[in-house]
Amino acid sequence: MTAHDRNISRPVIRQLDESAINRIAAGEVVERPASAVKELVENAIDAGATRIRIDFAEGGKTLIRVTDDGCGMSPEDLPLALNRHATSKIDGDDLLNIHSFGFRGEALPSLAAVGRLTLTSRVVGGEGACLSVSGGRADKVKPAALSKGTVVELRDLFYATPARLKFLRSDRAEAQAIGDVVKRLAMAEPFIGFCLTDVSGGGEGREVFRAEPGSGDLFDALHDRLARVIGRDFADNALRVEATREDVALTGYAALPTFSRGAATHQYLFVNGRPVRDKLLYGALRGAYQDFLSRDRHPVAALFVELDPTRVDQNVHPAKTEVRFREPGVVRGLIVSALKHALLEAGHRASTTVAQATLGAFRPEPSEPRVYQMDRPSQPRPMRPQSGFAENAFEWDRPQVSARVDQVVEDETPPEQHPLGAARGQVHENYIIAQTERGMVIVDQHAAHERLVYEKLKRQMAENGVAAQALLIPEIVELSDSDAARLLEIADDLARAGLTIEAFGGGAIAVRETPAILGEVNAEAMLRDILDELDDLGESLSVTAKVEAVLSRMACHGSIRSGRRMRAEEMNALLREMEATPHSGQCNHGRPTYVELALSDIERLFGRT
Repeated sequence: MTAHDRNISRPVIRQLDESAINRIAAGEVVERPASAVKELVENAIDAGATRIRIDFAEGGKTLIRVTDDGCGMSPEDLPLALNRHATSKIDGDDLLNIHSFGFRGEALPSLAAVGRLTLTSRVVGGEGACLSVSGGRADKVKPAALSKGTVVELRDLFYATPARLKFLRSDRAEAQAIGDVVKRLAMAEPFIGFCLTDVSGGGEGREVFRAEPGSGDLFDALHDRLARVIGRDFADNALRVEATREDVALTGYAALPTFSRGAATHQYLFVNGRPVRDKLLYGALRGAYQDFLSRDRHPVAALFVELDPTRVDQNVHPAKTEVRFREPGVVRGLIVSALKHALLEAGHRASTTVAQATLGAFRPEPSEPRVYQMDRPSQPRPMRPQSGFAENAFEWDRPQVSARVDQVVEDETPPEQHPLGAARGQVHENYIIAQTERGMVIVDQHAAHERLVYEKLKRQMAENGVAAQALLIPEIVELSDSDAARLLEIADDLARAGLTIEAFGGGAIAVRETPAILGEVNAEAMLRDILDELDDLGESLSVTAKVEAVLSRMACHGSIRSGRRMRAEEMNALLREMEATPHSGQCNHGRPTYVELALSDIERLFGRT
């Protein structure tokens, strides 16, 4: 640093004007058009609206208009509503006891600072009024015609801060973000009607999304709303979740493991009705499905956590999408246990989309002139042996069903008595064909038995514990003092999983026993994996996950192999055991173990309907 640099004059502290303050605040609250839509729709919900209409143009860059039928505002309230930190949601005494979406009082003044905002409102029994603000400069309040509620119109977003426009994405991407925000809020409020319309180019516009107000009880309304937002397939294959622990309630729906996705884009989490993106909640959802899905598959769920507002901090970030729980372990444990219980109750059930995909895989016969039987040239037909299908008696163009088909057909078990029916044959020495009352079932014998063996091994481990092997020479792992302390806090939990550790002075940890089933273990790598999980999820599943992975491999090697021919009684015994074993609808990697085809679908394939 030069002498000239050291002699720089002292900077002067200035008070920023209100316009600059609002533009700075807008940078935190309004990141993109979808952020503006979120703030305005949340205000409409807080106002008691039963129907909310959202119009936008050019991805929300040129127009965002939110119309509601809520309580409205009086002409005297309009100027006050555009002042920073002016709100009707809280009185400022308790920032933890929050029961509304909004509470900061920053949205409207922030939007007015960076765009052209027009606020029109009317209370019941009062006169309608309108107030326009452009770049933070407000006009006078004027009379306006409006039946009830509020209309907020925002034009030319970021015109006052043109640099922000350069960071926005394409109109299509911004419109997609707006749709995602509206759908999440629609899931949070199933008794409110929503209508989202793209009015780009003028005219009546194109309706992007519509959801009518729900009826019935909460679960019925939520089920219908989720079917509208996520899709009917999700609603048909979702499990109802309802549980409470220490005054924390969890409700919602979670899909079967066989209804998984390749990305975590269909996971919707809410805390006290507010859509959030919380690392702890996502980790709990992933942990609940850990035993049912491979790492490249992700569960689909919409879960709602309700608890006393004083037990969760919603004032973490201006966007209000992050929360902090006072007791994160209680919330995470509730989600994991409730989802595992719901999956357990599902038994052997698999998603209906498996059958739909199977039917979609069938290809119609190539279009060509039909040749009826009487027109076909006659060909000599092979004589069938009198004793039934003889093994390798003839060379057929296609693989043939084995001789056990006749034996299975003689089974008199009424198929309607069993959900998976009665076995009627085995093809390709791997797939069991079973007849049910409503159609037929195709079972992957190896995948099904692999799951059955795995569940049996897990039950044995739960009953007898995880066997541990003592190290001849304890392995000493050097860690920081804080990391060592975190591991020692969960030492009892690790010991139940077969991993015994103890303090060795300073930040050192002595590993004395490891799970016997894992064989030779890199203790340092395992401890660091546990620490990473503690950072990510708040608790560690590494040891248990590794033990279960070994059990899964053992189940794979100990199950019925593909290519093994089974007798009729063996196939039926496998079907009965599947019906009695939870989670048997999917293998250890989340793939379906069976496909069920309805008789009506089969008849449609052959043109019989």
